[in-house]
Amino acid sequence: MKLHVINTGLFKLDGGAMFGVVPKSIWQKSNPADENNMCTWAMRCLLIEDSNQLILIDNGIGNKQDAKFFQFYYLHGDDSLTKSLNQLGFSEGDVTDMFLSHLHFDHCGGGVKKEGEKLSLTFPNAKYWSNADHWLWATQPNAREKASFLKENILPMQESGHLNFVEINKPSPFSQFDIFYASGHTDKMMVPKIKYKDKVICFVADLLPSTGHIPLPYVMGYDTRPLITLGEKEKFLKEAAANNYVLFLEHDSVNECCTVKEVDGKVRLDKAFALNDIL
Repeated sequence: MKLHVINTGLFKLDGGAMFGVVPKSIWQKSNPADENNMCTWAMRCLLIEDSNQLILIDNGIGNKQDAKFFQFYYLHGDDSLTKSLNQLGFSEGDVTDMFLSHLHFDHCGGGVKKEGEKLSLTFPNAKYWSNADHWLWATQPNAREKASFLKENILPMQESGHLNFVEINKPSPFSQFDIFYASGHTDKMMVPKIKYKDKVICFVADLLPSTGHIPLPYVMGYDTRPLITLGEKEKFLKEAAANNYVLFLEHDSVNECCTVKEVDGKVRLDKAFALNDIL
């Protein structure tokens, strides 16, 4: 089995929204903001190459929305989903499984493309994976999250017949990873725990956007249930520290991966590094 980083580009989000109740005077030390209070974030995905399977975890924001939509997010950088796949010698048609941690636009927007007025799947030969609870949450959204669940990103998966559901109370359908479910950020977000050689590499999605979010109170203002996030983070990070998990960071613009350690009962950053450093 091989693992590959898939960089899909950078964007900006408001620093206050990304750190919730934590004051700017504290969070800006790890995530400096520009003059508009915006911080730069990655949209970093992960590709699992294993025998006859090519499994992509998340796919970035895509490019089918209009200029008015994108003006809020300041997309920048030289990377794109297609470019990153091509650099590894792959094309969209090679992907066998499109696994989505959750259906917010910056995680699933690249899975559907627009050709003229027609929407089609970016990965025509892939099964698209969500779970029934999260699908219902996304297709019948609450008013607070509605702007993050875009119909054009989501419904074509079902309409094409490519949508598949992971069954929450059953073993993972993938031999390569188990799944940790988290419902603080959004309902039933999926965090793959990949078994790689003698390590466990966790694609932490929005449970831990960056190394700057490791302290427990550092919870995003975007989270729908922040107190649940606190409990989920504590449980997950203690497990990660005890078992030396490698945490693959989707949104950290500087660090691809990190490990954590427990010091005096609190989980802290141990090391930050590139994924290739451990492969």
